[in-house]
Amino acid sequence: MKDRYSFIAVFYSDDDGVSIEFPDLPGCLPCADSIDEAVDNAREALGLHLWGMEQDGESIPSPSSLKEIKFDEGGIPVLVDVFMPPFRDKLANRFVKKTLSLPAWLADLADKDGVNCSKVFQKALIDYLGVKQ
Repeated sequence: MKDRYSFIAVFYSDDDGVSIEFPDLPGCLPCADSIDEAVDNAREALGLHLWGMEQDGESIPSPSSLKEIKFDEGGIPVLVDVFMPPFRDKLANRFVKKTLSLPAWLADLADKDGVNCSKVFQKALIDYLGVKQ
C-alpha cells in the first residue's frame, strides 16, 4: 500500500459540465460543473476509489503512461495525484488520544456534572476550525 498515487484522468468538457474518466480505474467517473472544479473532484474521486480498492483488498494497477492512454477527440488528459494518509484517516474516522490540562476546579465541575470532556473538546475543535461535517 503506497501513500502517493498518480493517474491520468481525461476531462471532457460539454455544455452541462465536465465528465472525468480514469482509463486505468474503471468505475471511477466523477464529474464537475467547471474545469477548475474538475481537478478537485478528480483528486477526491481518485482518493475515494483507491481507498475503496484498498479496503476490498483489490490490487491497484500501475498507472499507464500518457502514450498508452487512448481517449476520444476533445479529451484533455490531466495527471491527478493523491496523498492517501489524509483520506485514510478521514474515512476510517480514526481516533487518537490527546492529553490536555484543565484547572482542577473545572475538571471537578465537569466530573460532577457527568461531562464527556472528549466529546466537548471534539465539538469545540470542530467549531474553532470551522470544519464542515
